[in-house]
Amino acid sequence: MSIALDRTAETATPILDVLAERWSTRIFDAETPLDEAALASALEAARWTPTAANSQAWRVIVARRGSAAHAKVLASLAGFNSAWAGDAAGLIVFVAETTREGKPMIWAEYDAGQVAAHFTIQAHAGGLSTHQMGGFDRAAIAEAFDLGTDFTPVTVMAIGELGDIRAASEELQERETAPRVRRPIAESVLVDD
Repeated sequence: MSIALDRTAETATPILDVLAERWSTRIFDAETPLDEAALASALEAARWTPTAANSQAWRVIVARRGSAAHAKVLASLAGFNSAWAGDAAGLIVFVAETTREGKPMIWAEYDAGQVAAHFTIQAHAGGLSTHQMGGFDRAAIAEAFDLGTDFTPVTVMAIGELGDIRAASEELQERETAPRVRRPIAESVLVDD
């Protein structure tokens, strides 16, 4: 049983609750299987993400805990990610179709990022926790899933039920309870004319 953590962001101006309440945990329930209905909704949200010219230059790999696919994705994770992500009920790899019919799809990685964002928000709205990771071996994923040269793994996302922070290592507990911070928007907007 997990304890509730209020990780709601303190925003400078109001934003949608589903955005303010979403946060990236590293503590997942290692026993609860993936909520298939919530996963289906998150995948449907991903399907309806806007893409350049409606090219839909993205794919996903869904790897449930205990499967051969999950083991392959887990083996590709770097450093600290490999220490906690195995508890997640699933690992989702977001893949960009970077070339199509020999032509570069220069917007594909951006579109795959949007797909991951829509997926994340819908998963949160469906009661699932997520955490995106950039620390993984892209070549190992491409080889393990025979992606070929047209497809590029962009990010791996852990997904599942929130775990019990009290059962986590001291290092994980510190990370989970640390204040949420972002730089001020004025430092991110390059031009506001």
